[in-house]
Amino acid sequence: MKREILILDDATSNELLLPRTEMIRGDYFKKGDMVRAIIKKVEMKNNNPVIIISRTDNMFLAKLMEQEVPEVEDGLITIKKIVRLPGERAKVAVESYDDRIDPVGACVGMKGSRIHGIVRELRNENIDIVNFANNLSLFIQRALTPAKVSSIEINNETKRASVFLKPDQVSLAIGKGGSNIKLASWLTEVEIDVFRDSSDADNEDVDLDEFSDELEPWIIDELKGIGLDTARSVLALSKEELVRRTDLEEETVDEILRIFTTEFEDS
Repeated sequence: MKREILILDDATSNELLLPRTEMIRGDYFKKGDMVRAIIKKVEMKNNNPVIIISRTDNMFLAKLMEQEVPEVEDGLITIKKIVRLPGERAKVAVESYDDRIDPVGACVGMKGSRIHGIVRELRNENIDIVNFANNLSLFIQRALTPAKVSSIEINNETKRASVFLKPDQVSLAIGKGGSNIKLASWLTEVEIDVFRDSSDADNEDVDLDEFSDELEPWIIDELKGIGLDTARSVLALSKEELVRRTDLEEETVDEILRIFTTEFEDS
């Protein structure tokens, strides 16, 4: 596979370079295709400008929203922040300075008419439009959509938040491979730890303490330290995310996932 694509701008006859690193997973272009992207930077090589374009940059999503949502283009709705896992998922915080305008509804459009075109352009990237809030607790709650939060405890000194949810909401909050909680943390600039609401028991899950015969106490403590207190909450995260957020080695994480997977296969 080519590492970059050369594109000709018909309007100016300039040559544009789209590197593989700036393409969305699933991007495939053939001769004659129209390519939508944003100019990321211009480099000089041998006194000639080399124009680098991008489809993964956050600004590309912002410009697509300007084109699809008149209220954004007119400045009635402001995009406060965008975070993306290109081609997979994105979260966009928006705010309206006109009380008569619902910023989320305006961006999504009637029956999703406005957002659908953007989603298609971004290879079915799942886009969550979030209403911005100065109240951090409320903003975190909105950022974790589609999960419904029971309560939140915030430590402003460490910039961490403990979020408590009913058992059936935990996997929604974490998202596939940890994508939802990762983006919510980036959007709010707070490290978010998810906990099951202890007031609501879930018979289909197993507390980590039940695995004390198979796992060392310090391993269980490591998992609890990032807000994971049941087997299913651990399985909801990818191996890579578990390694990143804990001090556990890959081999240890592999063994943990094997034990927990076996538990539910045997039940």
